[in-house]
Amino acid sequence: MRAGSCVVVTSRNGTEQVRQAVVSRQHLPMLDAARMISSVTTSSDAGVLVLAATPIGQVADASPRLAEELATADVVAAEDTRRLRRLTNDLGVEITGRVVSYFDGNESARTPMLIAALEQGERVLIVTDAGMPSVSDPGYRLVAAAVERDIRVTAVPGPSAVLTALAVSGLPVDRFCFEGFLPRKAGERARRLASLEREQRTMVFFEAPHRTETALLAMAMAFGDDRRAAVCRELTKTHEEVRRAGLADLARWAADGVRGEVTIVVEGASDELDVPTDPESLAALVADDEEAGSTRRDAIVDVAKRAGLPKRVVYDAVHKK
Repeated sequence: MRAGSCVVVTSRNGTEQVRQAVVSRQHLPMLDAARMISSVTTSSDAGVLVLAATPIGQVADASPRLAEELATADVVAAEDTRRLRRLTNDLGVEITGRVVSYFDGNESARTPMLIAALEQGERVLIVTDAGMPSVSDPGYRLVAAAVERDIRVTAVPGPSAVLTALAVSGLPVDRFCFEGFLPRKAGERARRLASLEREQRTMVFFEAPHRTETALLAMAMAFGDDRRAAVCRELTKTHEEVRRAGLADLARWAADGVRGEVTIVVEGASDELDVPTDPESLAALVADDEEAGSTRRDAIVDVAKRAGLPKRVVYDAVHKK
């Protein structure tokens, strides 16, 4: 066998086939390690759907198994085939299977074709532009269809913007929820955020850079100006930036423009659920704070925090008595 190549023996419907996957010399140790792992976890790779996480920034974050799967899959379904080629070039991996595009616009149409390939015993690999397929990216329809037909589904774990942002946010990580992208329309966005007003878990959102200010303003309106949050931009990349502040302050920062991939992490609501939230009780609590020497503004802020409500709700309760 020549340097820079490896021979892979695979089984397709009981018939052994010999295939050659070409990789650069420096990646041979990586693929050897991946092969040792895969030999333990799989006895046959016939009819398997593989969801493969790709780097969200640094190509060095690619796992040995990702290189192995790219080199040996029968079909590689990619969100962007051009970005796939750049990734394989950076990894020094040559794809020997068929490459097809699989993105939001053709996901429904392509799913039956990929299911047919799986039913014929082929190994189908899904990769998206960054992170794990099906998590706010193409892949869910194919996974659901495969599960319905009792086709094996597995994954190559790897980089995740959700977990990376959560870990560096400085906010509680013991309980969290992922909310994906907010609706683009203002009314739908407001309703979605209103439904999360009492959510006590840390919340993680994806957002487009040009909508980041709008999203932060809507969050401040729903959760309160001072609710702690972090805007994580260009994670793992050269210009990585994490801004931590209250939602209103972050919205003012975003007004100057935001570039790159954005993940927003927002602190959950206070767990002090014993604080009454009806307007009369809120106004009475503010009055109590004022009698104790607080200014009305400070009293409203304090009661809002204790009740886990936006300041505007407490303000309205005080001024609409």
